[in-house]
Amino acid sequence: MCSDDRSYDQPSDISVSESMIPQSIIRKKRDGEEITRDEIRSFIKGTIAGSVSEGQIGAFIMAVYLNGMSMFELVEMALAMRDSGCVLDWSPYGLDDRRLVDKHSSGGVGDEKITLLITPLAAACGIFVPNISARGLDYCAGEVDMLDAIPGYQTKPDADLFRTVVRDVGGAIIGPTSDLAPADRKLYYLRDVTATVESVALISSSIMSKKLAVSPRGLVICVGRGSGSYMPTINHARELATAMSLTAAGAGVPSVMLLTDLDTVLGNSVGHAVGVVETVEFLTNRYRDPRVLELVLTIVAEMAVLAGVVEEHVSGWALAVARLNDGSAADRFGRMISALGGPNDFMKNPGKYLPTATVVRAVMPERSGYITSMDAGSIGHGLVELGGGRTKPEDDIDLSVGYSALKGLNDEVGPDRPLAVLHARDEVSWKRTAERLRRAIKVGDAPVAPPGPIVLERMARIDL
Repeated sequence: MCSDDRSYDQPSDISVSESMIPQSIIRKKRDGEEITRDEIRSFIKGTIAGSVSEGQIGAFIMAVYLNGMSMFELVEMALAMRDSGCVLDWSPYGLDDRRLVDKHSSGGVGDEKITLLITPLAAACGIFVPNISARGLDYCAGEVDMLDAIPGYQTKPDADLFRTVVRDVGGAIIGPTSDLAPADRKLYYLRDVTATVESVALISSSIMSKKLAVSPRGLVICVGRGSGSYMPTINHARELATAMSLTAAGAGVPSVMLLTDLDTVLGNSVGHAVGVVETVEFLTNRYRDPRVLELVLTIVAEMAVLAGVVEEHVSGWALAVARLNDGSAADRFGRMISALGGPNDFMKNPGKYLPTATVVRAVMPERSGYITSMDAGSIGHGLVELGGGRTKPEDDIDLSVGYSALKGLNDEVGPDRPLAVLHARDEVSWKRTAERLRRAIKVGDAPVAPPGPIVLERMARIDL
């Protein structure tokens, strides 16, 4: 099942002492001191064994949020969370593990669909993509919640099925399981409800623990900045990208970090079932948002170079375009859904299977004109308001609600050109969120300067 048994349910060589008591570790972090490798591993072990309470986990992550972590602590935290479960061994599965390259994003409004597009397209290009994603966090929808909208799809398969699907289809997207980075699940959900989501150390250790648990040979990670992301400025995004890049290097994994512009919603949908619809429309060439297309092709080109499929990015871009346009990527997505328990004919008729909201109606603007700006974060919070996001870790969410046909920067709106179609569970939440949307989108008399490239910066650590 795994490369070795690293489960923290097994006996530990960490001796129990006063310094290993949870509150002692919390106190050190609270007071800005650096904690040791053994202290980090002891605390993470306790989160799995149940000897560390949710209150203590919450206190610890708040201390990390307030005081940060040194690079040493950050790497050790990611590795401890990785080692809280299995680290996958691919050698029995007969695939070229040099082509195992994963992708991730630090999160953003509308960004959650990118992994669902990247995985099948990269697989169609000859790359193996073992992707562990996440559920929605704060005001951003989650890839795993999107896949939960597809009946039968297993987001928690056992490690053998996961690796079999990666080998046979070329890629698989799942969530954290009891085998893979289980410590992350506890910390992840508590971050969501303790106002610590934006912590660079916590984001980095969460992402990297899941990424490193699947033993990739390369990583491409997008870090967004802007109103629709957790990183408000390019400097914040650069700080997070640097942390993850150094963590990957510390684990011996080459990486490329792409800093992206998420000042507006990415694509034309926000939500789970509606995001799956946009994914299918993109793969089948019914609708492709230009900025989504630019980002997808850029990421796959980077992955192709890391995997050794091509030597240059221009060749990777051309290969991705070809596999997107010849239907190969759509075929891989359908095969992945079927292999993980979803409907065999999902790609032909997704509407037959996806949940639908009770109230689905267009939101009209207060005036005619052109969209000059938008508060993507507020639009994301509208998803939570609709019932599509969590305020407590154990919350069930409504996978049918969200926004579709959302207009973008410089699009014309008016009496016959709505801002978006809003999917809500009832009239009250529809009206409340419609008003939020009107406040979040500014309409002017004339278009503004078009946005620049979606990728703002590239940071690579390849020759380790």
